[in-house]
Amino acid sequence: MPDGIPDGIPIEAPIEAPDETSDAPSAERRHLAAEKKNQRYVWWYLAYFLFGIHIVAFVMIYAVTHAK
Repeated sequence: MPDGIPDGIPIEAPIEAPDETSDAPSAERRHLAAEKKNQRYVWWYLAYFLFGIHIVAFVMIYAVTHAK
């Protein structure tokens, strides 16, 4: 080893991986679009669930009030 360079320190800079952030804006846009789509589905599922709960409740109320 040349003088003045301690052991364990690389002489050359490590080879860097290709820049993965070059497509970050498009990847982020795709992620946000997918998140928005998923969020819309969640709201629809919630709406159907709440609608179904109310139908069941009304049927039960009708059954109780019309029981003999």
